[in-house]
Amino acid sequence: MYIGFGYDVHRFKKGRKLILGGVQIQSSKGLDGHSDADVLLHALMDALLGAVGLNDIGHFFPNTDTKYKDVSSILLLEHICKDLKKRKYKINNVDITIIAEAPRIYRFIDEMKDNISKVLKISKQRIAIKATTNEKMGFIGRGEGIAAMAVVSTSGK
Repeated sequence: MYIGFGYDVHRFKKGRKLILGGVQIQSSKGLDGHSDADVLLHALMDALLGAVGLNDIGHFFPNTDTKYKDVSSILLLEHICKDLKKRKYKINNVDITIIAEAPRIYRFIDEMKDNISKVLKISKQRIAIKATTNEKMGFIGRGEGIAAMAVVSTSGK
């Protein structure tokens, strides 16, 4: 069995859609990034890559490559999963924490789990998504952005 950890953070930017876990969430601002800036899926992808000893998502999807401009992170996650499958790895479970003062995401968690379950081809019971605040401390506490952390377990090879 292999364990991987991922972390990602993006600042808010007006004029962007807020996408978390492949779900568009109503908000006056989205996250700034080259792709759709889905901080939750970016942390998940880095955790998956770390579990099998590969480089981070920036290596696979550089922000200097125009083909990834505004791309859906669900598509990037699909690419990572296909790569892991080719390498004979199986994803056992996923645990993700979103850190944000706003918006409240509890009502979107089930849809996020659906999206991730379909791509990873694991049951929703093996996917945990939790949310917390930063208790008004730091850039997250000031409402300047969102962070996410993910831990995954894989097996194989």
